[in-house]
Amino acid sequence: MNQYKSNTEEETIKLAQRLANLLKPGDVLTLEGDLGAGKTTFTKGLAQGLGVKRTVSSPTFTIIKEYEGSLPLYHMDVYRLENSDEDIGFQEYFHGSGVTVVEWAQFIEEYLPEDILNIQISYVGEHSRLIDFTPKGSHFEEVVTELLG
Repeated sequence: MNQYKSNTEEETIKLAQRLANLLKPGDVLTLEGDLGAGKTTFTKGLAQGLGVKRTVSSPTFTIIKEYEGSLPLYHMDVYRLENSDEDIGFQEYFHGSGVTVVEWAQFIEEYLPEDILNIQISYVGEHSRLIDFTPKGSHFEEVVTELLG
């Protein structure tokens, strides 16, 4: 199993920072989990690992937030696109020069590239989370092996 148990918010951030160092331009991560499970915390860690200086917040009302770092970070929350056929230029992000994190990716499944890394964050306890990694494609299989190995 490609799982990691995090006991604190700091552990989650450190794991995401380590993951950031294994990513390359054009990588797409999908992030799933209940409200408050730690999706934004995980994304903050990724941003820190990518050298982003700005504060990361959930893009709920803007759909996409862009952050500059050693690689650009595109953080999408596509929840509001449920039952919508709107293509807001996903391919430009997915095949661009940065790393894309997509929350609620099931609503834009037809636009997602074949190779993605799905990350599922689940509650275990008040501060504990189980983080499941499902790699699709050989690049992400290597990334997960390196991250959890």
